[in-house]
Amino acid sequence: MSERREQRFERLKEALGCQGVLHLRDAAKLCQVSEMTIRRDLQACPGPIALMGGRLFKVAPTPPVYDLTEQEALGLAVKHRLCQRALDFIEEGDTLFIDCGSTLQPLLPLLARFCELTVVSYALNVANQVAALPGVRLILLGGLYYGASQSFGGDGVADEIRRLGINKALISAAGVDARQGVSCFHFHEVAPKRAAIATAARRILVVDGRKMGVVRPAYFATLSDFDVVVTDDEQISKRFEMGLPCVTDIAIT
Repeated sequence: MSERREQRFERLKEALGCQGVLHLRDAAKLCQVSEMTIRRDLQACPGPIALMGGRLFKVAPTPPVYDLTEQEALGLAVKHRLCQRALDFIEEGDTLFIDCGSTLQPLLPLLARFCELTVVSYALNVANQVAALPGVRLILLGGLYYGASQSFGGDGVADEIRRLGINKALISAAGVDARQGVSCFHFHEVAPKRAAIATAARRILVVDGRKMGVVRPAYFATLSDFDVVVTDDEQISKRFEMGLPCVTDIAIT
């Protein structure tokens, strides 16, 4: 975008922020250009401002849509390294809560090295993988099925988790922000995540650097709710001033 066009867009966004709607002729007058120039600007850079019926208005951004299959392909190498690190916290005989999503999927085949584990999950993709492992006892929490995240939700899921003795909860997230906490896309995931965090003897957040500074709709925890953070972001301790152990795929502190 040219500098002049960018300046015009900034003027228009500021005016629309105050007025809500702006007539095309007023927009042209505000930017000291012709109405045709404003039309060309909008055609060249469709997005936050639209023109309809001779009036300009702001377009609400499209909310991000979560698709598990799409997420599985993103940052796959990093997820593998983080799961290798997370494996260090798992011991023979543990009862593990394993969260839904794609981040923890590379961890699941690594559990084959254990002779005795119990895995608790509300995620179908987790259940499908660990059910075939001879040393794993699976507890799959039921409820209404949500296809986008391949997970189950319902009023009873959190109560089921609280009745279990969980040694470690491995939690994933779609957003981690210093001020607004740890969040995910789907509200049905909040109750099981919170129940696992409250119940587990040790709480482990596994999250890659792409999620840092991101806020998603469903808030479920603060960073201080976790005992360990496994991440590829080397600056996480400084950035969030966290007084807790932090594991990166570069070094362990």
